[in-house]
Amino acid sequence: MKYKFLILSAFMVLSLTTKAQQLSKPIWESQNLAVPESVLYSATEKSLYVSLIDGAGNVKDGKGGIAILNIDGSVKKANWVEGLNAPKGLALYKKTLFVADITAVISIDIVTGKIINKLEIENAVFLNDVTVDNKGVVYVSDTRTNKIHRIKNGQSELYLENVTNANGLKWINKNLYVLAGTELWKIDENKNKTVIAKGFEKPGDGVEQLKNGDFIVTCWAGLIYYVKANGVINKLQDVQGQMNTADLGYNAKENLLYIPTFNHNSVIAYKLLMD
Repeated sequence: MKYKFLILSAFMVLSLTTKAQQLSKPIWESQNLAVPESVLYSATEKSLYVSLIDGAGNVKDGKGGIAILNIDGSVKKANWVEGLNAPKGLALYKKTLFVADITAVISIDIVTGKIINKLEIENAVFLNDVTVDNKGVVYVSDTRTNKIHRIKNGQSELYLENVTNANGLKWINKNLYVLAGTELWKIDENKNKTVIAKGFEKPGDGVEQLKNGDFIVTCWAGLIYYVKANGVINKLQDVQGQMNTADLGYNAKENLLYIPTFNHNSVIAYKLLMD
C-alpha cells in the first residue's frame, strides 16, 4: 500500500507539472503570407522578420523573400527583401540579418534592406536554420546532409557531422543547442554532446529558450512542446493535419510565441501561460 501511494503521488506530481504550462487562444493571426517558414522577433526593432518560401522548399526559383510584421501582427513591409530561394532560418547580429537560402547564407543590412553578401556553403544541399554567437560567428544546419557549418571571418567550414536531421539551432551562453531529429542536443565549446531531451513525436524544427531556462520546441508537422531544462517534455499543441508549426519566434518580455504555419500561410501569436 505504501508503494502504491508513492507511485500515485509521483503520478500526481507529473500531471501537475505537465499541466502547468499551456498556450492561450490565438492573440492574432497575420494571414496571406506566402509559405512562412521562420519568424524572428527583434525587441530593438520592435518587429518580426518572417522568411517566405513562396513555392517549393528545395527549389532555387527566386520567388522567396522576407516580410516584416509589426508586433501586433499587422504588415509593416510585405516585400522587404525579394528574389531569394526558399529562405528558411533567420538570425540577427547587430544590424545584419542572416538567412538560410538552400545552399547559401544571405546577409542583409536591416537598415537599408539591401543584400550585403551571399556565401555559398560547400557541399550544402538543404540549409535550414541559422544562429549567431556573441562574436558574430554564424552556424547553419543542413538537414539533408546531417551537418552543421560555421561561418567565421567570412569563410565557411564544416563544424559538426552526423547530426541526424539537423534543423533548429540556438546559441546560448557559449553552447550550441541543436534539434537533431526527435532530440534536443547541447554542444559545448569542445563539441561534446549532451542530449537535453528526446521523444518528440516528429523531428524538431524551431527552438527557443525561456527566461527560466526551459525551452519551447516546434515540430514542422504541427506540434509544439514545452521542454523543461531537466528534459521532461509536455505537448502544448497538436494541430497535425490542420496546419504546420515551423520555426518559431519568441518575445521574452511578453512571453509570446510567434508560430509560422507554413502551408497555412499565416503567422499566429500565442501567449505562453505559466502557473
